Amino acid sequence: MTTQPLPLSDIAPPERIVMTGADRRARIGTVLRVASGNFLEMYDFIVYGYYAAYIAKAFFPAANEFASLMYSLVTFGAGYLMRPVGAIVLGAYIDRKGRRKGLIVTLALMAVGTLTIAVTPSYASIGIAAPLIVVAGRLLQGLSAGVELGGVSVYLAEIATPGKRGFYCSWQSASQQVAVVFTALTGLVLTGMLTSDAMGAYGWRIPLLIGCGIIPVILWLRRSLQETTAFSKMPDHPRRVSAVLGTMAENWVLVLTGMLLVVFTTTSFYLITAYTPTFGRQALHLEPSMVFVVTCGVGISNFLWLPLSGALSDRIGRRPLLYVIPVLAVLTSYPAMTWLVAAPSIGRLLAVELLLSFFFGVYNGAMVPLLVEIMPARVRTAGFSLAYSLATAVFGGFTPALSTYLIEATGNKAAPALWLSAAAAVSLIGVQMSRRARPAM
Repeated sequence: MTTQPLPLSDIAPPERIVMTGADRRARIGTVLRVASGNFLEMYDFIVYGYYAAYIAKAFFPAANEFASLMYSLVTFGAGYLMRPVGAIVLGAYIDRKGRRKGLIVTLALMAVGTLTIAVTPSYASIGIAAPLIVVAGRLLQGLSAGVELGGVSVYLAEIATPGKRGFYCSWQSASQQVAVVFTALTGLVLTGMLTSDAMGAYGWRIPLLIGCGIIPVILWLRRSLQETTAFSKMPDHPRRVSAVLGTMAENWVLVLTGMLLVVFTTTSFYLITAYTPTFGRQALHLEPSMVFVVTCGVGISNFLWLPLSGALSDRIGRRPLLYVIPVLAVLTSYPAMTWLVAAPSIGRLLAVELLLSFFFGVYNGAMVPLLVEIMPARVRTAGFSLAYSLATAVFGGFTPALSTYLIEATGNKAAPALWLSAAAAVSLIGVQMSRRARPAM
């Protein structure tokens, strides 16, 4: 069976398109406006994980540090439980009302959730109400994030020029890496300027408030987006959520396939980004500011690999990359992590993180366009988002909490690599199942 990307005649016509300089600049501007919102969504969503240890002390006091951190990380993961709900409800809205309107709604919801967490008084001030409000804010963030990635990926796929869908889609994930770098740099500056006590008292709120401050600019940029031609030309759109659910129920194998495909990318992403600051400080006892430098390096590495992989998958097909990377991850992740924990250092942490970054970037660059391509046109956003959200809710979102638990339960600081290897094995099954998938036209 061919490993070339599956055609999507309803997304990109087969004829060659000659673009003028003005057309090219307009297309680049559109990609930037779409991706900028995705950058902010990801920044607001992952910044919680970067400051989980401080948030634990502010909202989740417990008998010991481990229990407090676990409460905080479980709350981080709880946001992912809302993602499947957001995928269905908001995904149906986007498939019904349009890509542009949906991307504006998701941004507004994320703004409210982030602001809620940023301004909630501590447990010492208002008691049990504090963690309850924080959980509510996190759930609202999850509702928004459940469809953001799908909405952006579908929009980019539908405006892509023929033969470059993988390259276009890669900028969805690449924009997230800008968020990783920005978050890490913010953390580096804050930890350099503020004492540990000051970070615990109020410093961790500053990055959240920065995210809230950027939102009006991104909202203005997104309001100028045009609806995609592919969506406008569709003869009909699902009118109710029940219609979307019905179509996805008919295509449950595709949703399951997509979910399995995403498991490795979401697990590896949260392991090397959101969990790295906590892992470096709590498990390896490394200097917090230097751990943020490592996280920044990871974001830059991800940013470089993603478009390269997307473009390569346009040339050689998606599946060659999707088969090779999980196998390499299974073979090398645990030995690499064992080498790191045997003699922890910033240099070794950076080396291991860059290896895992290579795995994530190359795999994700090929996986996202394939996931778009196998979803039925009428529910493309909802189907993509549901598959992605289910994988994140079951595997990726709880990676920081589960990694912390595995280290505590086994006494093995390399245990998170076992979780990553399991995720890679699961995604290999998804890659094999995707060989039978065909786009519903």
